[in-house]
Amino acid sequence: MRDDEDREAASRVSRRGLLTGIAGGVAAGVAAGAGGAAALAATGSSPDEDGSEVVDLARRHPFYDEAHQPGIETEQQRYSVYMTFDLTSPLASDLQVLLARWSGAIAQMMQGLPIGSVEPKGPSAVALDTGEAYQLSPASLTVTLGLGPGVFDERFGLAAKRPKHLADLPAMPSDQLQEATSGGDLSLQACADDPQVAYHAIRDLARIARGVATTRWTVLGFGRASAGKGQATPRNLMGFKDGTRNIKEQADFTRFVWVDDDQPWTRGGSYQVVRKIQMNIETWDADPVGDQQAVFGRTKAVGAPLTGKREFDTPDFAKRAGGSTVIPPTSHVSLAAHEHNGGVKILRRGYNYTDGLNRYGLLDAGLLFIAYQNDPQHFITLQTRLGSSDRLNEYIQHIGSAIFFTPAAPKRGHYLGQDLFT
Repeated sequence: MRDDEDREAASRVSRRGLLTGIAGGVAAGVAAGAGGAAALAATGSSPDEDGSEVVDLARRHPFYDEAHQPGIETEQQRYSVYMTFDLTSPLASDLQVLLARWSGAIAQMMQGLPIGSVEPKGPSAVALDTGEAYQLSPASLTVTLGLGPGVFDERFGLAAKRPKHLADLPAMPSDQLQEATSGGDLSLQACADDPQVAYHAIRDLARIARGVATTRWTVLGFGRASAGKGQATPRNLMGFKDGTRNIKEQADFTRFVWVDDDQPWTRGGSYQVVRKIQMNIETWDADPVGDQQAVFGRTKAVGAPLTGKREFDTPDFAKRAGGSTVIPPTSHVSLAAHEHNGGVKILRRGYNYTDGLNRYGLLDAGLLFIAYQNDPQHFITLQTRLGSSDRLNEYIQHIGSAIFFTPAAPKRGHYLGQDLFT
């Protein structure tokens, strides 16, 4: 009986105690980096005279007091480190403390500050911050937290707080999922314009999680593979522009991305769907460009639909020539078009990745596909259609998959997911 009482007592963590822990864990970082923070500019990137984008490494984003977590609607950065975790502690109090400590650390790092002493006194002292981003600029760092379905199982007593659409994704056509790159109880998406800044964030957050959660799988992304408003459309590793018709207008964010019809704690959040998509690079490279364009439904250089001349021309899916439609109905652009999916749109926030060479000596590379939507059924609808008929399936395999709920940003003095425990 005494063990049960101790466990119950341990599960009751006061807000004051949590916030004290946050302050203690990052106070040294505040002192060490305050001078540098004062000199950091808050200006964003701007286009150069030739239209190319200029990266401002001094740019920083706020963490607290925002309507939504950073790293979703935020202008997409150039690099990403994505990691998932399995919770190993059975105590809700341990999860609560982890979310509080993570929140304090994320807030520090997004301002370009260390999360503790980099060079503590004494030869046997262990540094609180690993140091590889020490004195580097914030580089537009954002870190986005996701809560997986496992957070709401019987372990932590949070079943009543489960977001209504949060459940494991169903099997979909063409899936070739691997357990080693799928699932997870928690996710962290770190994005920055300096890859070392993004890596540092995930590395130090993983250190904080020790004893409560273990790493499950991770992907290092580069060369963003989707575009936000005001950004030039980037290219995927197949050489085609990716994300031309991505969500960019505020009305579409409100309609398709942000949750507003669930229990109060979920409002302002979104569902994060992640897929690791492996590309058969060498096979694709041997395909004639004309066929590649038929696969995508767009021209390779300009990115225009096959019925247009400019990238942002609206595709004419009914236009015919030689007895068939100019844009093949099995092309990627046709199958993914909102016109063919009941108007459904999702926010894409993907990155290219490479894992070197596979066991056959071929390039092991592809797309870390990250999408945000206020109902995962939107993704399921699109992927079911694509997985069944997309000609692109000849050159890709979906080998990883996971789903998470990303809660809204915390108010100052609070932490991510705090309302789960009230």
